[in-house]
Parts: sequence; structure tokens; C-alpha cells
Amino acid sequence: MRTPALATLTTAALLTAGGAAPALAHDGTAEQRPIIATAHLRQLNHSGAHGVATVRVHGTKAEVTVVVSGLLRNAPHAMHFHAGMAGRCPTGRADTNKDGFVSVTEGHPFYGHIVTSLTTRGDTSPASGLAIDRFPTAPYGSVVYRRTVTISAHTAAAIAHHNAVLVVHGVDRNGSGAYDGRIKSDLDPSLPMEATAPAACGPLRP
Repeated sequence: MRTPALATLTTAALLTAGGAAPALAHDGTAEQRPIIATAHLRQLNHSGAHGVATVRVHGTKAEVTVVVSGLLRNAPHAMHFHAGMAGRCPTGRADTNKDGFVSVTEGHPFYGHIVTSLTTRGDTSPASGLAIDRFPTAPYGSVVYRRTVTISAHTAAAIAHHNAVLVVHGVDRNGSGAYDGRIKSDLDPSLPMEATAPAACGPLRP
């Protein structure tokens, strides 16, 4: 069930994406029209997380807004654009090793590798994919993220061609109120799987 805030954001995104006439440059030629994409975020790994995102791309700049609820409170949640594979989200059947989690690796054939890290400050390249101290936290179980980031031309093309996916990470499968558990992350064995497992996922669709 969507909250009023999520419904309002979705409506605004759809209105903004309407068929406005292209702007004209000073020389009278048509300027490149921004790409406006939305993603409806649905839970993975029984996280209970859900939300919506809008991305407005103009060249290699992307204005990103993400609103997601149902997350682990007072914990950081890594968020990324992924691309390069099927351009969609996995289901529970992707848990091929049957450890109870759809891991980042098991999700890779569906959404691809990290192409942009949605950090709150500093670098947004794939190199910041595990910069946990620079990802948004969820003090009340929700995240509202707004930032204009620089993306590659490849990422812009992936968004335009329905190949980009937004993934939010971090689940509390055992209900302990913290990232813990005996199963270790497939990305960083020093972290529990709960810290990096996908919590919500949504393909970006122009």
C-alpha cells in the first residue's frame, strides 16, 4: 500500500514526463530533451521495503529522487543504479544456493553490475559501491534521497533503453534490529549478508 508521499511523488513524476514540446536553442535547433524515468521499488528478501524513484537525465547529469519505506531503522542503506544485463529485478527463485537470501551476486544476471553509487556526498562511481558511511540512513525506517549526480554516457543510454535498475540494499531478515547473522556478505565477508542483500528493486522506465 502506497503512502500519500509516495503517491504524490509518483503523480508528479508522471505529469513531469508528459509530452512537452522540445525546447529550442539560441540558434533555433532543438535541444536534447531530458530523459525522465521512474522506478516502482518492490521488496526483495522479504524486507517489506517499497517505494518509488524518479530520475531526470540531461546529458551526464541525473537529478535523482528516491522515497523508500519499510527499511531497517537507524541503519545505512546502500543504493545503486545497476545495468548491463536483463534490466529487471530477480525473484526469490534467484536464491540458487538456498541460503535464504537473494544475494547481490545471484541478482547480477537480472540487473547487472553497479554503474552509479547513490551516495549522499562525494564520489558516486562504482568504486563507492560499499562506502557505507556515505549512503543514506533510515532513522524512521524510511529514506528520502535527493541529489544531482554525474553519470556516464553509458549509464544515460542504459536508462534511455530500459536497461537500468535501481537497487536498495540492507535487510533485517531475523528481526534483530541490526545487520547481523551467521551468513556473510558475498561482497565483503567482514559484513553480514543482511548489510548488502537487496531490500528493494525497480527497473527504471522512461
